[in-house]
Amino acid sequence: MLNGKVILITGGTGSFGQKFTGIIFKRYKPKKVIILSRDEFKQYEMSKIFPDGPYPIRYFLGDIRDKDRLYRAFRGVDYVVHAAALKQVPALEYNPTEAVKTNVIGADNIVNAAIDCGVEKVIALSTDKAVSPINLYGASKLVAEKIFIAANAYAGGKVKFSVVRYGNVVGSRGSVIPLFIDLKRRGVKEFPITDLRMTRFWITLEEAVDLVIKALENAEGGETFIPKIPSMKVVDLARALEPKCKLKVIGIRPGEKIHELLISEDESRKTRIFDGIYVILPQFYEPVKVHKKYYRYPAVPEDFVYRSDKNDTWIKVSEIKKLIKDIG
Repeated sequence: MLNGKVILITGGTGSFGQKFTGIIFKRYKPKKVIILSRDEFKQYEMSKIFPDGPYPIRYFLGDIRDKDRLYRAFRGVDYVVHAAALKQVPALEYNPTEAVKTNVIGADNIVNAAIDCGVEKVIALSTDKAVSPINLYGASKLVAEKIFIAANAYAGGKVKFSVVRYGNVVGSRGSVIPLFIDLKRRGVKEFPITDLRMTRFWITLEEAVDLVIKALENAEGGETFIPKIPSMKVVDLARALEPKCKLKVIGIRPGEKIHELLISEDESRKTRIFDGIYVILPQFYEPVKVHKKYYRYPAVPEDFVYRSDKNDTWIKVSEIKKLIKDIG
């Protein structure tokens, strides 16, 4: 269904955007891919990989805070994948208004531009930190999720808005894997661990792209798509990288959880198991097509919670070593 379509990616020069672009061009024949971001140097670097000419790609400088620029960029677009966000937890705690401007007001700008410009579908990327948030990043993404889901009510069915929510991306900027790899390269034998009990959900970039493509193919409006992904103990990660390393417990950082949630107990009442993934159905406005499509699929068990320490699937140490090898 992506063949012949115009696809726009906000924050398209990031890790996800570049991976998404590569996979789209490899598997499909889009009419055009538009990369919208605010960093001209990253666009220049990305254009070396995907030059305009051999690829039907366009690079738009712009910020999702700028509604007028979004209106110009969205004209003629079929699908929007919204990946732009401010994500660094400590920075957003120190600059809360900036987080709101990008993650919340920016989301509202995208909704309005998509409706007025006649976009068919919008898939917004979210995070496990949006579930029962304890930091501003998670809280701002929770609000963004609510904005996109509610948008279906006043779009009148003309635009379908849905959300994709997943955990930590293996090897992404700011994650613990590149940190540990850098420590090992520098010969450091003592790795900092915030808490020995800490667990996290992990997903590869390709898996994240596959989930977004599945959402584009299936979205009827208002769903939150969540992958079935494994958990990893941060201690196991350190041991896999350097078996003889010492672990220094430095304590939980502000705004950090010991375990992450992808589906809360409250959300589980509206969660279905669909084609190998979880789908949370909208709680306040449920389009008829959503009801017809998903209610024939099994619901999750009562009191179900999808938390990183209660997961049925865990990454083995041998698999962790392979992940590390692939990254570094």
